[in-house]
Amino acid sequence: MPKFLIIRFSSIGDIVLTTPVIRCLKQQVPEAEVHFLTKHVFESILKCNPHIDKLHLLADNYPELVSLLKKEKFDYIIDLQHNQRSLRLKSALHVKSFSFHKLNIEKWLMVNFHIDKLPRVHIVDRYLDTLKSFGVTNDGKGLDYFIQPDTENVLERLPSNFQNGYIAFVIGAKHYTKQLPADKIVSICKKINFPVVLLGGKEDSDKGAYIAAQLGDNVYDATGKFSLNESALLVKHALRVITHDTGLMHIAAAFQKEILSVWGNTVPEFGMYPYWGTGTGDGGRKEGY
Repeated sequence: MPKFLIIRFSSIGDIVLTTPVIRCLKQQVPEAEVHFLTKHVFESILKCNPHIDKLHLLADNYPELVSLLKKEKFDYIIDLQHNQRSLRLKSALHVKSFSFHKLNIEKWLMVNFHIDKLPRVHIVDRYLDTLKSFGVTNDGKGLDYFIQPDTENVLERLPSNFQNGYIAFVIGAKHYTKQLPADKIVSICKKINFPVVLLGGKEDSDKGAYIAAQLGDNVYDATGKFSLNESALLVKHALRVITHDTGLMHIAAAFQKEILSVWGNTVPEFGMYPYWGTGTGDGGRKEGY
């Protein structure tokens, strides 16, 4: 029974993009035992994933973490983070490892000099390349996102005029340079003849309150009021999703939603655009940049 440790410490979207690796490894390698290591703050993204046998969380006590991981006696490490921290951990565990190519030089050339040396390969396929030695191939089923059943009642918290459908608008993003200005979002929402739910974290609450104040009852500000999984559920039940290049964009793709994606300091050529999979056709979905 081969025992694997997959490493991806952060962030939301990057972790969601690893889910085909988890699923394909578990389903295609006979008797594979799959463990995953991530930061504690991202536990909720993976805790319900049925393809993970054990979830490990990056602890403040690093020596204790190394000791616990050594006791697992892994056969292989699949390093999807590929940074100094994961290198340090691999050195401590002394286990055969496979790492994905981050294309840092190619990204730098594209951003700073508009020299495009980037391969036209999605990051999901670059992640999956780490499993070639085990005969694992892309099953074409796209991304996974699993939510606990007790989260379902979140829809009852929306106003009554949103119960028959709404557009989800993700107004936040990790970096300010990825985000549309608040007044631009107001302008877009005025052109949408349908209820709009604004999504984002607590850090987006002031922006969400400002936008909602300009638009009245047709817009519901959900920023900072819902957990990540609750926000994911709001995305799941939305008719369509408008979003920056952020974690909820990839969660929307996992739910096979129609997405309009807005890009700022990052570009789709980095290979991290919405990924619906390759085995089911486009399903009537569209993506825009």
